[in-house]
Amino acid sequence: MDYTLIKFSVADRVATLTFNQPESMNAISSELMIDEILEVLESIPKREDISVLIITGEGKAFSAGGNIKDMAKKEGIFGGTPLEVQQKYRTGIQRIPLSLYNLEVPVIAAVNGAAIGAGFDVSMMCDIRIASTKARFGETFVNLGIIPGDGGAWFLPKALGHQRAAELTFTGRLVNAPEALDIGIVLEVVEPEELMPRVQALASEIAAKPPQALRIAKRLLRAGQSTPLPEFLDMCATLQAGCHFSADHEEALNAFFEKRPGKYIGK
Repeated sequence: MDYTLIKFSVADRVATLTFNQPESMNAISSELMIDEILEVLESIPKREDISVLIITGEGKAFSAGGNIKDMAKKEGIFGGTPLEVQQKYRTGIQRIPLSLYNLEVPVIAAVNGAAIGAGFDVSMMCDIRIASTKARFGETFVNLGIIPGDGGAWFLPKALGHQRAAELTFTGRLVNAPEALDIGIVLEVVEPEELMPRVQALASEIAAKPPQALRIAKRLLRAGQSTPLPEFLDMCATLQAGCHFSADHEEALNAFFEKRPGKYIGK
C-alpha cells in the first residue's frame, strides 16, 4: 500500500517500516502518521508472509518524538481541553506501544540517527536495537516539563533496570552511540553505511527460522515478564507439545540430520 508519512515494504519474509517525515525529524505526533503506523502494525499478525519487522527512519533521524512546534501552539494531538488531550493520547499514540507489545514477530530497530522522547521510547519497544555511530538517544520529556505519556516509563525499566531508567528519565540527558552500547540500550553500533545491511542480515537470519516457532518464542518472552513461574512452565509445556507435532519441527529435524538449511512452511 501507498502511505503519506511512512513507507512499508515486505521482501523475503522481512517487513520494513520507515518513518518518512525527514523534514520534521520523523516526529510521531500527527494523527495521520500515527494512523498509518497503526494500520501497518495491526495488519502484521494476520500476514503469514512476515517473520520479522524492521523499524527505521528516513533522513538524519530515527524519530525526534513529538512535534515541539505543535506542542507550543497546542495544535494537533496537543490541542483541546485536558480531557480531550488525554483521550487523544489514549486513542492515538498509546496504541503504538500496545500494538508493538502484542506483535508476535521479532522487531528490530535500525536507529539511524536521533531517537528522542517518543522516538527513543518506540525504539525501546522493539526486541533488538542496532544503532549507527550517528545515533543519539534521550528520554527528554522532563526537559519540556512533561512525562513519557507514550508508555516509555513501563518499557525502560524492563530493558535497562530501574536505576538506569530513572537516571535517564530524571535528567533528560542525551546518550551517544558508544554509551548506548555500554549501558545496554543497543545490541550493536555500526558505521552509518553498514546499518541497514547489518540489520537486514540479522533480520534474514531470523526470518529463515520456522515462522510459528518464532512467534511462539516471542509470546513466551513477553509472558515471562508477568506470569508466575508455575503457570509459565505449564504454558511452555502446552506450546512445546504443539511444536513437537508441527510440520516445521519435522523439517527442522530432517534438515539437521541432512546438514542442510530447512525449508519451512509455517505449519
